[in-house]
Amino acid sequence: MPLVPVRHASGRRAAWQAFAGGALLGFGVLAALALAPVRDLLAAQAPSERLSALKATFRRPDAVPSPASNPPTAAKVALGQRLFFDKEISVTGTIACASCHDPKLALTDGEPTGRGVSGRRLKRHTPSLWNLAWSRLLFWDGRAPSLEAQVRFPVEHPDEMGASLENAVLRLSRHASYQAAFAEAFPAEPAINANTLALALAAYERTLVSPPTRFDAWIAGDAAALSAAEARGFRLFTGKGRCSNCHSGFQFTDNNFYDIGLPGDDKGRGEVIELKAADHAFKTPSLRELAWTGPYMHDGSLATLEEVVHHYETGGVARTTRSPDLPRDLRLSAEERADLVAFLETLSSEAPPQPSTEAWVGSVAPVSLPPVADTRRVSQLDKKFTPAHVRLRAGEALTVINDDTRTHNLRIFDARFAFNSGAQEPHEAVTVRIPVTGTFEAFCAIHPSMRLTVEVE
Repeated sequence: MPLVPVRHASGRRAAWQAFAGGALLGFGVLAALALAPVRDLLAAQAPSERLSALKATFRRPDAVPSPASNPPTAAKVALGQRLFFDKEISVTGTIACASCHDPKLALTDGEPTGRGVSGRRLKRHTPSLWNLAWSRLLFWDGRAPSLEAQVRFPVEHPDEMGASLENAVLRLSRHASYQAAFAEAFPAEPAINANTLALALAAYERTLVSPPTRFDAWIAGDAAALSAAEARGFRLFTGKGRCSNCHSGFQFTDNNFYDIGLPGDDKGRGEVIELKAADHAFKTPSLRELAWTGPYMHDGSLATLEEVVHHYETGGVARTTRSPDLPRDLRLSAEERADLVAFLETLSSEAPPQPSTEAWVGSVAPVSLPPVADTRRVSQLDKKFTPAHVRLRAGEALTVINDDTRTHNLRIFDARFAFNSGAQEPHEAVTVRIPVTGTFEAFCAIHPSMRLTVEVE
């Protein structure tokens, strides 16, 4: 692959690019620049206290989320890693998961849009796989509700791997070593099948945690870890630039969906949930390791971070679905642009990244719920349900009011009861009555980080 010129590339990264054969590595999109949600909470504090509180919101976690239905084990993770690199899962035996999510290319393919077994260009840019354990929905359009469910999509896509999980099972079952590995990983269900294949791959993918960088050292208290320009860039990122409302937390993503004004007819999230208010909306990607993972955006259309910043300054395509979270009339000086890009690069490793080996990566995060409230009224505000955990009686009306400036949605996907409010505009209220007892999870299909637990007695 020819060397791709990157105006913001440091000498360190340029040297690594030459070492790697000149490839411009991977993905890492600066998606939606918007109002930082912590701003109001910090306004009353002294500057040093505000900075400390702000930095705390980006602190690295101490455990990895994992569903109770798929607890990690060493045997399961090892099997998943083997499957991840096995080309026999594809119909031609030429494409593995790692072919498009190459560890040497920061778990991407370095292309604007990838290619699979058909040789045809895919519709969208290949995303990186860093930190997907914290992601509620997968793919740019969120069509997969879990890592376990995600596995089937690329395997069965005619232009990606072109096979099926069932065909992969037949191929793998011919190998005694796989028969033994599956039996060890799943002793209660030793025969190779599509479900355990997906469970193993998902367990391995949850171990792909991005390693700590200089930014993490700075967050942990090393004031010298960032330069003055990089620290100024952080203040722009969390202040004037309004980036941190969507690129938040350890992952640097809120895992929600936004129309950020890129041209094109791809409907993204709107097509999946059949909601016009979500047309052209795509998932906010993580910014971790973005120095190694260009080109950027869901369509791979922007080659450099400078181009990404310029997109947000110009505003993009003016559509009715364009997110109100985006800044209006953002103007940065040349120094501010340089500082912002310098900060963004601190989210990346000094050398091509490898998954974190921190001890906590092997720990499972405990499941906890917010305190329960006995109320029949819930507010949607700042991309949160408040309260986030309610209790009511079967058949009682629960009213959810959109007190936000954004379009929201209320959904419950459950075999016992399903509900979809459609587009819920600001100041609109919806009422739902759950006729059966149990615990249900409601969410907004546009901003799925919004979660509401409903206990029905």
